[in-house]
Amino acid sequence: MNRIGFVLKVRPDRLDEYKRVHEAVWPEMLEALRRHGWHNYSLFLRDDGTLFGYFETPGSFQDALNGMAGEEVNQRWQDTMAPFFEGSGDDHADEMMAQLTEVFHLD
Repeated sequence: MNRIGFVLKVRPDRLDEYKRVHEAVWPEMLEALRRHGWHNYSLFLRDDGTLFGYFETPGSFQDALNGMAGEEVNQRWQDTMAPFFEGSGDDHADEMMAQLTEVFHLD
């Protein structure tokens, strides 16, 4: 299993709404994530909008992203979430994820 960490930046004025949206992620989105190898997926948010994401997957980060790219529900989710993120224009978060390099793991 590969451990993936990534960062994004949520607009500080949208933090509360971003949290509320994630209290009820669409069931079909959750199923699509599982189907494409997103396991133990977690998001962590700082008060300044820095978002750290973590998941484990049997393939690569790119494999996990490519699998979701083919899902209609992912397109709808990304369209809905795009206004929450700092970045250029209407880019989707899954196009702006900056993967982190793992430098230590206890095991």
